[in-house]
Amino acid sequence: MDRPLRARVALLAIAAVLGTGGCAFGPPDNSEQGKPPNLPPPPSPTSGPQTTEDEIGVQVLAKNLEAPWGLAFLPDGNALFTERDTREIHSITPGGTVQTIQTIDQAFSGGEGGLMGIAVSPKYETDRTVFIYYTTRQDNRIAKLTLGGQPTPIVTGIPVSGIHNGGRIAFGPDGFLYAGTGDASEGGRSQDLKSLGGKILRMTDAGKPAPGNPFKSLVWSFGHRNVQGLAWDSKKRLYATEFGQNRFDELNLIQPGKDYGWPTVEGKGNNPKFVNPLVTWRTDEASPSGAAISGDVALVAALRGERLWVVPLDGNGGVKEQPRALLQQRFGRLRHVAMAPDGSVWVLTSNRDGRGEPVPDDDRIIRILPPGNNGVSSL
Repeated sequence: MDRPLRARVALLAIAAVLGTGGCAFGPPDNSEQGKPPNLPPPPSPTSGPQTTEDEIGVQVLAKNLEAPWGLAFLPDGNALFTERDTREIHSITPGGTVQTIQTIDQAFSGGEGGLMGIAVSPKYETDRTVFIYYTTRQDNRIAKLTLGGQPTPIVTGIPVSGIHNGGRIAFGPDGFLYAGTGDASEGGRSQDLKSLGGKILRMTDAGKPAPGNPFKSLVWSFGHRNVQGLAWDSKKRLYATEFGQNRFDELNLIQPGKDYGWPTVEGKGNNPKFVNPLVTWRTDEASPSGAAISGDVALVAALRGERLWVVPLDGNGGVKEQPRALLQQRFGRLRHVAMAPDGSVWVLTSNRDGRGEPVPDDDRIIRILPPGNNGVSSL
C-alpha cells in the first residue's frame, strides 16, 4: 500500500474512533485581536519523549511551549517549529526531544504578529536553507537563513497590524514558495493588486515573482481577509483556509488570478466576479488556521472552534462529504496541522496566544496515530 493511501486509511480509522464531540465556543470576536496578556512564563520544554498516549492514539510529543505557530519537516524526519511570541525556532524529533536553535531578534512580537511561518527548502540537503515569515515594527516579511545564521529578507513591505498578519508559508509541488497574507485590518488592501496584503503570493526562493504569475507580480490570488493555511492535493491543486469576520470562515480552492471577494463578500455570494468557497463554517466553529492534505482528505486546525476539521475531497477540486469535527474540547485552540513523513498527523496547540485558556501542560505538539499503534506510525 503506497504512503498516501496508507495515510488516508489511517485518517478514516482515526475519525471512526474519535467520532464527534460537543461544541467548544471561543471568544465572541473571530479575530485574534489584542496584545497577549502578561501570562506567567511556562517552564522550559523537557528533553526526551513527551508521549502520554491514550486509547484513541493521541500522543503528546512536547509540552510547556509558548504559542507554537509554524512547523516544517526536515529530510531526516525531524521537524522545525516556531514560537510566535518568543520569536524562537526549535527542533523536535519524532521521539519528542526539543532543542532551541535560535531567536530571530529582527522579529517583533505584539498582537497577532511575531515569528510565524516556516518552510524548508526542497533542496535543503544541498542548500541548507530555511524560510521564515515574521513581523517587524514596519512590515511583515519573508526571509531565508541557514539555521543559526542571520535571516536575509527576500520579501518586505507586506502590510502589518495588530491583527490579520497572515503568516503561513509553504513550498508547492511546483517548487515555488507560497505565502498567505492578511489585510492588516484594512479590507481595501485585499482588492488592491499593488498591495501585498490580503493575498496569496507565489515566488522564487529569491523572493521574485514566479514564472506564470497572473499579474507579473508576487500576487497569485487576491480578495482574501487573512490566510493562514496552505495545502496541495495529489493533483497539485492549492487549497487555503481563510478567517471570516463575524459570519463565515472558509476553505477555498485557489486559482491563479482569481478574486475571492473580501471585503465585499464573506462566505458564499451571488456575484460571478468572485470565487465562492468550497466549505464555510460559522466563526464559532472554526477560525481556521493551518491545513494539510493527505490523498483526498483535508485537515484544518481550528482556533476559536477548538477542533480539527476533517474534510473529504472528491478528487476533482470539490468536497465529497460534510466535514467532520475531531478533538473537540480535547486540547483547546489548534493553530496548525501537518502530515509527518511517517504518515502520522502532527498538531500544534495555541492556548498561550492571549486568546486561549491554557492548562499547565500548554502549549503542546500532539501526534495522532492509528488506533492500536503504540509507537512511531508506519502507516
